[in-house]
Amino acid sequence: GVKLALRILREYYAQQDKAHAAAEGAGASIIGLLEVVEADFTKGLAEMTAEEQGAQSTYETQSKENEIEKTTKEQDAKYKTKESADLDTSIAETSSDRSGVQAELDAVLEYLTKIEEQCIAKAETFSARKARYEAEIAGL
Repeated sequence: GVKLALRILREYYAQQDKAHAAAEGAGASIIGLLEVVEADFTKGLAEMTAEEQGAQSTYETQSKENEIEKTTKEQDAKYKTKESADLDTSIAETSSDRSGVQAELDAVLEYLTKIEEQCIAKAETFSARKARYEAEIAGL
């Protein structure tokens, strides 16, 4: 739009055979103003384009990082779930083994208690010895 207006105005003021008197000073001012507007538009467009490209680059970088992080976390979750299942299996096996060993230990301790009652000589108490001694004296 601005370029077209500049071209038309330049062509109009460049004509030698004008049908009426053209205001050369006003025309130059308008052309100058339009050139400044065009320069501002061009500068603004370049800045917006650069900013948009930077934002696009940042977005793509962040998207790739997010994708990598998501994949990493999914793999971590997968491996931790597998490890958890393995640990649950291990706990079940260990608990089963422990209860079997505990049953064996209880049986061995019970047997040991019976053997100790039979094999270990117990000291006779004073009252028991006294009663036996008195019974022996009374029997004479």
